[in-house]
Order: sequence, then C-alpha cells, then structure tokens
Amino acid sequence: MVIAPLVVIAAPLLIGLMPLLLLVIIIVASFIPRRFRWPRALLIALVYLLWDALLLLVLFALWIATGFGWKIRSSWSIRAHYAVAALALRVLFWVCRGVLRVRVLTEGAQQTDDSTTAASFRQMLRPGTPVIVASRHAGPGDSFVLMHALLNHVKRMPRVVVKDTLQWDPAIDVLLNRLPSRFISPTGFTPPTGGSARSVQRPANAHVAEKAITELVDGLGTADAFVIFPEGGNFTPSRRITRIDRLRESGKEALALRAEALQHVLAPQPRGLYAAIEAAPLADVVFIAHSGLDDLSSVRDLWRALPMEKRITLHAWRVPRADVPVARDDQMVWLYDWFTRIDGWIDRGSHPAPKSGPQAAQEQEQTAQSDDAAQE
Repeated sequence: MVIAPLVVIAAPLLIGLMPLLLLVIIIVASFIPRRFRWPRALLIALVYLLWDALLLLVLFALWIATGFGWKIRSSWSIRAHYAVAALALRVLFWVCRGVLRVRVLTEGAQQTDDSTTAASFRQMLRPGTPVIVASRHAGPGDSFVLMHALLNHVKRMPRVVVKDTLQWDPAIDVLLNRLPSRFISPTGFTPPTGGSARSVQRPANAHVAEKAITELVDGLGTADAFVIFPEGGNFTPSRRITRIDRLRESGKEALALRAEALQHVLAPQPRGLYAAIEAAPLADVVFIAHSGLDDLSSVRDLWRALPMEKRITLHAWRVPRADVPVARDDQMVWLYDWFTRIDGWIDRGSHPAPKSGPQAAQEQEQTAQSDDAAQE
C-alpha cells in the first residue's frame, strides 16, 4: 500500500527524464572509461525502478481485464501473467547485456543410469513432461537468470517457492502472488542451541515449506516446471561452515564429511525435494548448475565488479523419473551425489570447449540473434 504507489508515482518522472537517460547511456557506452562505476550503477538503478513501475502498471491493467480481480486465477489469466513475466525478463536482460555486458549461455546433458548423453538445454527441457528443477543457489540474481531461461528459452511455466523477503519488491510481490508460487520465511543458517526460539522455529518453518511445496506441485502439468533451491540460500563460506556444523550437531557425521568435500555449494537440505518428488510421481528431475556469479556475494563485490562483463553459464542434467530413488535414505545419498557432481563441474571451470565447423557457425549466428546470447 505504500511502496507500490511510490514506485508508480516515480514512473512519470523517469519517463520525463528519458532524453537525459538516453544521453547517459550514450556517454557510458562511448566516452566514459569502461571501469567508471557511478554512471552504470545509477543507470541500472533508474532502469530497474522504471522497469518495476511499468510492470506494476501492466499488472494493474491485467487486474482490470480480469474483472477487477474476479478471474485473476483463471487459466487464461495465468497464461497472460506468464507472458508478461517472460517479456519483462527479456527486457531486463537486454538492458543488462548492454550496460553490464552480461551474457547467459546454456548447455545440458541427459543422465540415464551411469551414462550421460549430450543434449541441448532447449531439447532437454522442452514441454511434454512435468519436471522438477533443482538448482544451485549462488550469486545475486541467479533466480532471475533461471526464470528467464525457463520462460524464454524453453517456454516452461515455472512454479517456485521463494523467500518472503522478495515481497519488498512490489512488482515481484504482485506478479508471483498471482502465479502458482509460494512465499516462505527462511529457516536460517545459525546452529540451533538448546531451548532457543530458533531451534523451535526451524522445524515449524520446514513443515510450512513442505506443505507449500506439496500444494504447489499438485497438478504439475506437462508445460510446467517446479523450481526449488535445495541449498536453501546463496552460497557463502560462512554458511558452508555453519551447515557442516549443523550436520555434526544433529549426529549426521557421514553427511558432514561429504559436505566438507563440497567447496562451491552448500550441503543440500533434502526435505523440500522429498516433498516435490513425492507429490509429482511422473516428473523427471533436472539439476542445474551455474557459474559466473560465484565471486559476487556482497554489495561490495557487486560494486567492485562493475562493469560486470560476466559470462553466466547454466548447465543442466536431466534424470528420468525411473532413475530417481524411491526410499528417502537412498534419495539423500542420490542428492549428495548430484551436488558433488555440481561442485566438480564448477571446480573444473564450467565453460564448454569451443566448437568448430558448420554447426558452430550456425550456433554463433543464433547466439548473435538471441535475446540473451544463449548457446546450445
């Protein structure tokens, strides 16, 4: 009631400043040294505020079009909101390409038993079978990157469980509350202490999260994708140590040893994935790793990285449902095995070897024409 109207009121002011904004873009792109941070930071802040305000106005128009919210949950309304989300992310990443020089590349592999078959990201995630997407979580905006890839690369409609703190962004708050999604309170990373409020709160929050996941996965369609981040939060070295300590304090020494071997990802928290797998018996599981945002864990890191000039690589492995263990103990080992593989992929540098020949030339042309320089 306060933040959203303020954002919308600011929009006309920004529209009036568009000529000056375009001038700033030209100056930044042509004359100011590439490492000059302030114009880029200011430009991104202004563009994001304008993006948020315009998105709110479009969502308001959709609310009117649905009979002032009467049909806001109808199937055509949900499809329309997914289309708006896809377009909004496409525009946002177009700006990031031009101002921050961020490129998003995709690659994939099909996993069957002990064998791995090469497959393109689009081919592997194309609609036809419901999928559960279990993604690594590290770096600012990685969830935006993943949603952009699912909506615009493979035309999937993602269902996602996200932290309730994202509701401070009014456009995200309105949009996700109209789509199949759930906001939950984070369970935290502090080791539980005897009798503390946090030690009581964490199981309660975990139960709420599992219930939200079960409700969200119910009825998962062939063009849908349920998205979950098993780590429960962005990777930081301190969180990694805390997660290992929590495993030890709970008597899970074997898992703590496995978690110590993980250098780039947190030890996964499996209960959410358990709930999703149980609620969607026909869904394949897709694991997604990414690199390029690993060194950006704080505002200071972001500032030092400007202009980013980042190449973000998403790598996906698809596991057919028949290869997903049934027993929860087996699923635990299986999940740690996959996060060990993700950790190894990150450690090896993540970037695919350069291709050559006619296929490579064709892909390079597609990359140049793509809205986000996606490389199959």
